[in-house]
Amino acid sequence: VQTGLEPVELEDGAPVPKEFANPTDDTFMVEDAVEAIGFGKFQWKLSIITGLAWASNYAMEMMILSILAPQLHCEWRLPSWQVALLTSVVFVGMMSSSTLWGNISDQYGRKTGLKISVLWTLYYGILSGFAPVYSWILVLRGLVGFGIGGVPQSVTLYAEFLPMKARAKCILLIEVFWAIGTVFEVLLAVVVMPTLGWRWLLILSALPLLLFAVLCFWLPESARYDVLSGNQEKAIATLKRIATENGAPMPLGKLITSRQVDRGKLRDLFTPHFRWTTLLLWFIWFSNAFSYYGLVLLTTEFFQAGDVCSISSRRKEVIAKCSLTCEYLTEEDYTDLLWTTLSEFPGVLVTLWVIDRIGRKKTMALSFLVFSFCSLLLFLCVGRNVLTVLLFIARAFISGGFQAAYVYTPEVYPTATRALGLGTCSGMARVGALITPFIAQVMLESSVYLTLVVYSSCCLLAAVASCFLPIETKGRGLQESSHKEWGQEMVGRGSHSPPGVTRSNSGSQE
Repeated sequence: VQTGLEPVELEDGAPVPKEFANPTDDTFMVEDAVEAIGFGKFQWKLSIITGLAWASNYAMEMMILSILAPQLHCEWRLPSWQVALLTSVVFVGMMSSSTLWGNISDQYGRKTGLKISVLWTLYYGILSGFAPVYSWILVLRGLVGFGIGGVPQSVTLYAEFLPMKARAKCILLIEVFWAIGTVFEVLLAVVVMPTLGWRWLLILSALPLLLFAVLCFWLPESARYDVLSGNQEKAIATLKRIATENGAPMPLGKLITSRQVDRGKLRDLFTPHFRWTTLLLWFIWFSNAFSYYGLVLLTTEFFQAGDVCSISSRRKEVIAKCSLTCEYLTEEDYTDLLWTTLSEFPGVLVTLWVIDRIGRKKTMALSFLVFSFCSLLLFLCVGRNVLTVLLFIARAFISGGFQAAYVYTPEVYPTATRALGLGTCSGMARVGALITPFIAQVMLESSVYLTLVVYSSCCLLAAVASCFLPIETKGRGLQESSHKEWGQEMVGRGSHSPPGVTRSNSGSQE
């Protein structure tokens, strides 16, 4: 039984113990160490903490928008455009901050960026509960959105500690925590809203962030980031800590460092190796959010009308209606919110099953194609039951495609720009979320068929864009340095190199 994990110097000719991960090499990279240590107790803890960030900082704060808007509409007698602005301002905050949080995470560390964004969201989330007037809550919810823009960096940190075989499955299962967060928010609203009101709902919804902020002190900084920033001793200490918790051996030899001073620069996303990938990913993320949130809005319209043909054929009567007329959310409304959330589980399961079989690019393309096909089938005058099935399938696949994009994006960028790449993609997704109400609500009043054509065409183009991505990351490790050709550092020591990929141990040793 091995009792220590310290490096052992062997005399010339002495046999190398079999328990060491790579007994024939005298150097190793972080990728080798992560693969050799494997998935264990440390990664289980990290999964729960990352999931908590996803549930409390992302899902709950986004789900609360569906509950807060109608409540303030009634209580403060807000006109419709001010109610819509409550949602839009959160997306504006997320869009404006996503790139900034990515830049901070690449320059100062993933843990640093994540902690600041969580504390920011916690502070302004609680402060929102004390907003005296509409203008104040508008500003404060915008600042909450600014903080939420940093949540995707938890995926960056998470992915950099995951071995190759477990990475796709673990990132996809984050969607489970999204569902848990939304369900918890709805249940919390059922209990709190009738008795304590929306102010206490905002305060109590922010409190789980306090738990995550405390647990953040347990989180180590990414060893990949430490290596790239030249902090070799800290990276080795982190790897030893993981190995100890998992009860696995450290690789034998010296850790290769490849220090890169320029990190988190936007221009690095447009180098010859990544320019085409960046542009295609921006469009894919835009299409994902545009279609996902568009479908959420369309579902309500379709269900209220009964079917698509009823919307297109009916003549809307001009009725003088006060814009301040409101209705509080009922128990039935909360039940519908729960069912809407549950529809995303099948999409995650399908994506989980296919992503390591057909690859990341084809999985995203398949998701877009199924969504586009279901959108075209809505042209038929189907009954409510068939309509429900088509909408269910479409939402399942577009949500699964969204998660596939979360798997692919951290894998395709090197450590120096990984957080920034994910941040800019997340920002483009918010642009799609901002535009989609004008299509799903405004254009729908003019032509339901034109609306469906827009969504179907967008996803069809996104499917083509997924196929044209120049890099497939299936079965590959994470690239450490952007100074190297993509693929040189991608295959772990324990796996066989695919044809045409040469494994390199080159790097500046410090």
